[in-house]
Amino acid sequence: MISVTPVILCGGSGTRLWPLSRSGFPKQFLALSGDGSSQSLFQQAVERIHAVASEKVELGSTLVVTNEDHRFLVLDQLRELKDVGATLLLEPVGRNTAPALSMAALYAQQLAQEKKQEQDSILVITPADQTIQNQAAFTKALQDCIETVMDAENMIAILGITPTAPETGYGYIQRSGKKDQNNAYTVARFVEKPDGAIAQTYLTEGSYLWNSGMFVLRASTWLKALKEFRSDIFDASEKAWLSKFEDASGGVGFIRPGKEEFKAIPSESIDYAVIEKCPGSQFPIKMVELDAGWNDLGAWDAVWQVGKKDQDSNVTAGDTLLTNSKSSLIFASSRLVSAVGVENLIIVETADAVLVADRKNSQDVKNIVTQLESQKREEKNLHRKVVRPWGWYDSVDEGERFKVKRIQVKSGASLSLQMHHHRAEHWIVVKGVAEITNGDQVITLKENQSTFIQQGQMHRLANRGSEPLEIIEVQSGNYLGEDDIVRFRDEYGR
Repeated sequence: MISVTPVILCGGSGTRLWPLSRSGFPKQFLALSGDGSSQSLFQQAVERIHAVASEKVELGSTLVVTNEDHRFLVLDQLRELKDVGATLLLEPVGRNTAPALSMAALYAQQLAQEKKQEQDSILVITPADQTIQNQAAFTKALQDCIETVMDAENMIAILGITPTAPETGYGYIQRSGKKDQNNAYTVARFVEKPDGAIAQTYLTEGSYLWNSGMFVLRASTWLKALKEFRSDIFDASEKAWLSKFEDASGGVGFIRPGKEEFKAIPSESIDYAVIEKCPGSQFPIKMVELDAGWNDLGAWDAVWQVGKKDQDSNVTAGDTLLTNSKSSLIFASSRLVSAVGVENLIIVETADAVLVADRKNSQDVKNIVTQLESQKREEKNLHRKVVRPWGWYDSVDEGERFKVKRIQVKSGASLSLQMHHHRAEHWIVVKGVAEITNGDQVITLKENQSTFIQQGQMHRLANRGSEPLEIIEVQSGNYLGEDDIVRFRDEYGR
């Protein structure tokens, strides 16, 4: 049996898909594949790799490398998948994909040593935010990559995407020679994102493919290559790994590298740090071609491309009405959105923001996010409806000295035991049964009952029932920011 470990790189903020994708809820956790699936891109990535299991391939526990702030989003979405065991490697800050893969490789190597395996596991690495339309073709190509790596020393395999257009937003891989018994070509070189004219020559020439960012290699191979080409990243990654600690908050195992040590790792991508240096080196690299309807959903135009189109080539989601409109993407999340006489537009509506863009300029949405960041606007980071490990809250209204929230608490969950310096809170139960700690008192409230939490009072909201709990919270005071909170006890390690 071939021991294979799936590695899902689940970082990134998806700025080009704002306002739906935000740093607090990035695109990999959204259902954007255009095939009607309710699964997120992350969930599809996990299940896509798990389909590679066979009589010859044995899958180990999935490694998910993600941001510390997204750990409960990952856990909630993993729980919706059947028979998927996972370990979460939590990055305290973003340092691009090379350090992320280094953490995964060091972990896989440690497991192999503990189990006294002769060889460390083969890692199958994929980003969490891509779409594939042909699962069978993807599985076959991935199995070819595994066969390529299995018995060859220091071998690396990469999936190259059959190009369908002179795309300037992707890096390219040039293949050479004929494919071998595993359908793999030798990689001649990697080239950076080209301009339109060069991209057209690549497409015409026929030996250039898009770089998918999906790799197959042994953990030891990555670490040796990293040490060879970028010893600074290797040394800093090893130092961060040796300073790691494990946590079981909420009954789930997290692995956290040392925060200060991890922050010291140079930020670099897998490609720049290692992969592009491999052709002609002691680390041979092969490429298996993948023609399976791949898309990395790098901008709203890409979402339009993979979406289900009507007779006028429009892609719609949510409550929409269109007339005399063509080749547009209309996304409504909280209200009716109508369009009259538009063409080649992107219109995305959320509860607190609306984006209107020309499809051909959809890559430039990142510039809006940059402006939001420079103005320190909260719309860059969070939606009006914010997911928390215990449930969610929706800020439905606010004004001078007041804010109104709708709060849902999952069955068996509770908020932290906390206190606010600058605000009081009124709670009204609209669904379920609430257990409320209010100072020295613990009370139970049912539907249509309410209570008052005075400013400076220690309090907690919990749902001990089997159904979701919903309340309306009215805050009043001279400061209503989310940072006015003192936590005394918290199940989620915040």
